[in-house]
Amino acid sequence: MAIGLGLAYYSLGKYDDAVKSLLHAADLDPSDPRGYPFLSRAFDSSPSQANEVIERFRRFTELQPTNGRAFYYYALSLWKSKRERDTNLDVSQIEFLLKKSIALEPDLPEAHLQLANLYSDQKKYAESIPEYLRARELNPDLADVHYRLAQAYVRTGEKDLAQNEFTVYQQLRERHLSDLDKQRAEIRQFVYSEKPGADGKP
Repeated sequence: MAIGLGLAYYSLGKYDDAVKSLLHAADLDPSDPRGYPFLSRAFDSSPSQANEVIERFRRFTELQPTNGRAFYYYALSLWKSKRERDTNLDVSQIEFLLKKSIALEPDLPEAHLQLANLYSDQKKYAESIPEYLRARELNPDLADVHYRLAQAYVRTGEKDLAQNEFTVYQQLRERHLSDLDKQRAEIRQFVYSEKPGADGKP
């Protein structure tokens, strides 16, 4: 119910309330992985509760030390918080956590994407490109992969490859926009299904 409430707040654009509800869900059952993806997404839109969110993700890695996604979410929460607060960002811990995530779950495309983004932000474009390519291989439908890979290719002077990636990005972006309504409907259905009595039972 707490996860459902958090999703409802998120779908209404009430991101602070969404984070609060998802934090509550994490405290009710810290080992339950279902709420953490939504907490990460809500936190991206509402960084005001950074310390609380980081602590929940840190705890999640301790409870599930072989879960690659746990380290991925922890890395993202630290990165988001530090970018908001510190212009002199020390990325060593974030890089370590992302690499740990990949070591535990090599086929997680989002972890490869974010590690590539981390390298790209440091202007390490030659190091970022293999990670973007691996993310693209694992999930060619991730629009951000194509966009950021295109930017890296521009920086390394490979303009033809960059144009190809920009073209794919534009196609995926159009498809993504058309899917938004479907996703909102699925969230509303999830929230409804979690209400007492929604299945005909008291």
